Amino acid sequence: MINLYITPSCASCRKAKAWFEEQGLEYKEINIFKEELTLDEFKAIIRMTEDGTSEIISERSKAFQELGLDIEDLSITELYGVVRDNPSILKRPIIMDEKRLQVGFNDEEIRSFLPRKVREYEVRRLLDLAN
Repeated sequence: MINLYITPSCASCRKAKAWFEEQGLEYKEINIFKEELTLDEFKAIIRMTEDGTSEIISERSKAFQELGLDIEDLSITELYGVVRDNPSILKRPIIMDEKRLQVGFNDEEIRSFLPRKVREYEVRRLLDLAN
């Protein structure tokens, strides 16, 4: 199952939702302002990142700046508490399934959530068009 962590006012979140609906892919929408991330969900997201917390925490956001924190000084549990209490410091959308994580909306990268057969078909179709 694809989890889509969003906020309603986020334009990139709306684009991601629309893309999944256009593709006919099932997803679970999780509004991070209404539903707290669990510690297990947070750890799963962190495990999937390539760059650690910098990939999911918006350190330039006003909300983060007001906290005056140094993420490097926090344990995962402490950081989780900060995110739980201040979900607006997360970059959005966070799109995740069992194998992939994408932060933000990117037209090309989001295609990785398509089933393999669909991606293979598209590659063959593009190759045929090129010939």
